Amino acid sequence: MATMPAATRKPQHDLPLQDSRALMRDHFTEHSGTKYNEGWAKLWEAGDFLPWDRMVPSPALTDTLDNHAYVVGTSKLVLPDGTTRRKRALVPGCGRGVDVMLLQAYGYDVVGLEYASKALEACETYAEETESEDLYTAKDDTIGKGSRKFVQGDFYADDWLERAGLGEHGKEGIFELIYDYTFFCAMQPSMCPAWAKRMSTLLTPNPQANLICLEFPTTKPANGGGPPFSSPSKAYMEHLSHPGEDVPYNDEGEVRMQPFAESGPGALERVGHWQPADTHTIGKHADGTVADYISVWRHR
Repeated sequence: MATMPAATRKPQHDLPLQDSRALMRDHFTEHSGTKYNEGWAKLWEAGDFLPWDRMVPSPALTDTLDNHAYVVGTSKLVLPDGTTRRKRALVPGCGRGVDVMLLQAYGYDVVGLEYASKALEACETYAEETESEDLYTAKDDTIGKGSRKFVQGDFYADDWLERAGLGEHGKEGIFELIYDYTFFCAMQPSMCPAWAKRMSTLLTPNPQANLICLEFPTTKPANGGGPPFSSPSKAYMEHLSHPGEDVPYNDEGEVRMQPFAESGPGALERVGHWQPADTHTIGKHADGTVADYISVWRHR
């Protein structure tokens, strides 16, 4: 697993898992519906309770980029005329920006998107402190490091695309890689259809373009509330197969599989699914084995 860079940030409270989740539920009871984004911003403003903030990149993302390039490819996009350019990547809800910087080290031109302005400040500070750490040096000298840009905005709006310098590319099919970790699970279930629709819209319809989801938490009971909300593989499957559509849930809050239902417009197809060699401790069983999954999606 990745080790924390030498430069350390503000320490976090190391609460037991159940206590941490109870505090999150209580906090978002007061910040539901239209106040949901505000709830995240307030946590960043306080800065003393950020249980999702691991301060190092996801080991599962590193494993995916290193050991599953046969599925996700590299940071080079091959154009129809045979020339290449760097792939554009997006990390929505990027937090402190650790995964943004990792993707940059692998050669991607990355946009880290956050709603909370304090999170953006944390991104810039972290980047300045850790730029020269071995963790974020170029992984392939022939490719070199890509670029990064941290942008404030609402994932479901379009105005941040202009601030990211991507206005000339329109509002659809912009990114060749999108990485989702602790973003889907942060969505209230009623928001998941819009999440899937937005992912489908932003992902380039190209066989070289991938949505990578680190599925977490996979073992939390569906009726356990959130965030993080229970996010088993079947939830990703149903929502990304029917972007923007209401997906049925049973009385226990579990997604109902629809194996014979036709895929909806803009549906994404799962082209890879595995358990990573390593992941953050929060994504492991009590015996230390990995509970998380990686799923990779493309336009059909």
